[in-house]
Amino acid sequence: MDRKLEKLLIRFITENKQNVYQLAFSYVKNADNALDIVQDSIHKALSSSHTLKSEGSMKAWFYRIVVNTSLDFLRKQKRIQLVDDQTLELHGPISEDAYHDIDLEKALEQLPQAFRTVVVLRYFEDLKIEEIAEVMNENINTIKTRLYQSLRKLRIQMSDEILQEVK
Repeated sequence: MDRKLEKLLIRFITENKQNVYQLAFSYVKNADNALDIVQDSIHKALSSSHTLKSEGSMKAWFYRIVVNTSLDFLRKQKRIQLVDDQTLELHGPISEDAYHDIDLEKALEQLPQAFRTVVVLRYFEDLKIEEIAEVMNENINTIKTRLYQSLRKLRIQMSDEILQEVK
């Protein structure tokens, strides 16, 4: 990898560290483990930077490393650790008028992993469908189908919760 692309990669990682951390955290639900995943992902990215073909694919390439590292971690642990709300707030993003939609978070957690990943990458990380397909190593039509099905399931789940609250 040439020096220019390496510097761009380092700058990209630095500028997107919070988003990368949140992506890792969305998988493992533990601040320390998410930090470990980010660190491992950065190490993997720098050591395999020669596989990065262009600056344009850097975001999808690095997010794929983070997703795969997170999934590897979960496979090794064979369990998901839950974190209480207080710990989550301590390690979450700091912004003033940010309100968490707890119902949406619960609904997302009930989706299968592949469906949740598509939603998180599309709406929380603002990746394009093509980038998500590259990150997940899937066909674009598969990603579109999963996104549509995920949104339909979330809509049904969220409306069911609202109806239960009204009763």
